[in-house]
Amino acid sequence: MKELQLKYGCNPNQKPSRIYMEDGSELPIKVISGKPGYINFMDAFNGYQLVRDLKKNTGLPAAASFKHVSPAGAAVGLPLTDTLKKIYFVDDMPELSPLACAYVRARGADRMSSFGDFISLSDVCDASTASVIKREVSDGVIAPGYTDEALEILHQKKNGNYVVIQIDPEYVPAPLEKRQIFGVTFEQGRQELDINDELLSNIVTKNKDLPESALRDLKISLITLKYTQSNSVCFVKDGQAIGVGAGQQSRVHCVRLAGQKADNWWKRQSPQVLSLPFKDDIRRADRDNAIDVYIGDEYMDVLRDGEWQKVFTEKPPVFTAEEKRAWLDKMEGVTLGSDAFFPFSDNIERAKKSGVQYIAEPGGSIRDDAVIECCDKYNMVMAFTGIRLFHH
Repeated sequence: MKELQLKYGCNPNQKPSRIYMEDGSELPIKVISGKPGYINFMDAFNGYQLVRDLKKNTGLPAAASFKHVSPAGAAVGLPLTDTLKKIYFVDDMPELSPLACAYVRARGADRMSSFGDFISLSDVCDASTASVIKREVSDGVIAPGYTDEALEILHQKKNGNYVVIQIDPEYVPAPLEKRQIFGVTFEQGRQELDINDELLSNIVTKNKDLPESALRDLKISLITLKYTQSNSVCFVKDGQAIGVGAGQQSRVHCVRLAGQKADNWWKRQSPQVLSLPFKDDIRRADRDNAIDVYIGDEYMDVLRDGEWQKVFTEKPPVFTAEEKRAWLDKMEGVTLGSDAFFPFSDNIERAKKSGVQYIAEPGGSIRDDAVIECCDKYNMVMAFTGIRLFHH
């Protein structure tokens, strides 16, 4: 297949639309089922590059949850704790494969943003992963292959019309990439930077103790940023992104956005949330929405009379600001990657509130000394990569 006609482009009025190989060669993908759209393919190709890089640099199966051409979550296939199984709603499932664990983590980090995602998998999709995908609301999946059992499970979604794309794992794109904006063609070399240990070797803080787990998580954060709309930062803990701040014009706004998502991920593991008395028949999406409101500033929207009865068997107590702060103060060992330098120390101050201990950023600001000084104040470890990772 050398080209694939699409229904429309980013919006229904943008016609005609297609994907094709400019050199006339075969497309590196096969559409097994469904009718993927323009944005589906943008998410699929960005997401697959991300998980391919994660697998290459960690040796672990990887998954990404993409929405609007940025990852809502990305993770490698580490085992799930009982608490994570509960907050990700898979505690009722049998033993999950490493690839399934990767997707559960990627999907679960920010379930509000991941609703209706496009899934990317680094490895052949197995039945365990397909069973997780089957129960979530998503647009489709891309992977280098699928077992017969996995395909049978996926074909049960959307009456057999769920989008399933297979990509050739041996495909190597041309070294130059092109795009058009306003009829003008842009050309640049592909972003092929290898996120490796050497890139993180220039530690500029007094504390230079970077354990292997933090080194792995910093690589995950930077690989995630390679495929996230800039400006962007990424919080990572225990092999998974827990907060992605994408497409903001201000660096500190990126940190605030990603930090809030990381905070929400941690608050969902609090005793107050784990003990919420949900009705048995509450839908997963409604449960996600209720938790998001309950842990936020507008908690009375779900706790006021006439509303709590819709989702809870009894009215839960307020999760007070003091209780939230006390719980957040227990979060530690978080890593933070940034696609460009931090121009002010306010970014570090905000990161500290979300348990950040390890940071990677390019460096190169005229205020680097002030940023390093702030890291030293909190005994953080910070590496300067010397490389910017803008993605547009």
